[in-house]
Amino acid sequence: MKANSSSRLPVVATGPQLLIGSERQGRWMRRPRRSAQPWAERLPRGIGSWLAVGFLALSLGSGFVIGGQYQAMQEAYGPPRHMIARMLGFGIDRVTISGLSGLSEQEVLVAAGIDPKTSLVFFDADEARRQLEANPLIREAQVRKLYPGEISISLTEREPYALWQVKGELFVIAADGTVIDKMDDGRFAYLPLVVGKNANNRASEYLALRKEAGPLAQHIRAGMLVSDRRWDIKLDNGMDVRLPETKPEAAMQRLISLEQNDRILDKDILALDLRQPDRVVARLSEEAAAARADMLKNRNKARKKGGEA
Repeated sequence: MKANSSSRLPVVATGPQLLIGSERQGRWMRRPRRSAQPWAERLPRGIGSWLAVGFLALSLGSGFVIGGQYQAMQEAYGPPRHMIARMLGFGIDRVTISGLSGLSEQEVLVAAGIDPKTSLVFFDADEARRQLEANPLIREAQVRKLYPGEISISLTEREPYALWQVKGELFVIAADGTVIDKMDDGRFAYLPLVVGKNANNRASEYLALRKEAGPLAQHIRAGMLVSDRRWDIKLDNGMDVRLPETKPEAAMQRLISLEQNDRILDKDILALDLRQPDRVVARLSEEAAAARADMLKNRNKARKKGGEA
């Protein structure tokens, strides 16, 4: 019995950690099985209702746009963003404008793009300033938004200086000759008038001549620039006064002297040429020329009779 017990070899026990590790490794590598729940049941609750509402809204919106109601709504109330902003209390309640002279308030509002459909939030002040300064009558503009509902506009206008007629059209010009606007109403009818090519850039010369005319200035209707060299003066009685290219101020003084001494403006004269410093050449009207011709003829006859006698 002992021999048998001594010959029995010890049995090497298998390490349990390898078995356990193998089982754990199998569990780690194995993907969890998905539940057999149907796809429809895994969707959020109420998704079908929301999809139906969205489809209905899309259909109604498409019909609203295609049917023209959206366009009509924008024309009546403005873009949706402006409508929402106004509903939230950011409409334009007041517009203050300073520096107005030749423009009207309505012209400024139109140029700045301001109307009852505009909201303060989405009003572009920089774009409004650019639009205002694009108006030839406005030299500089400042536009500010004052929340919750006010816009402040400050203008510096170009001052109308004279009227310029060229190629049958009439323009309002600034002192530097810049065309401010086309003359389409009587607001600037009081301004002096210059006529001819490039007369707008030399209008200051004409106004200086008017100043030299003194009391005769009220009878001067226009200044005409001839060949971009000299001025002709148009009087209110229809007479043309031709001034020299050099020293036209001296010729204007001669015209004043002729009026004071000879009442030249009351004569039947179409044109008066003062371009020569030592003489005055007058062009008579047809009636005056005929009367003068008859007078000279009668004078010659009288001389002949006197000689015969």
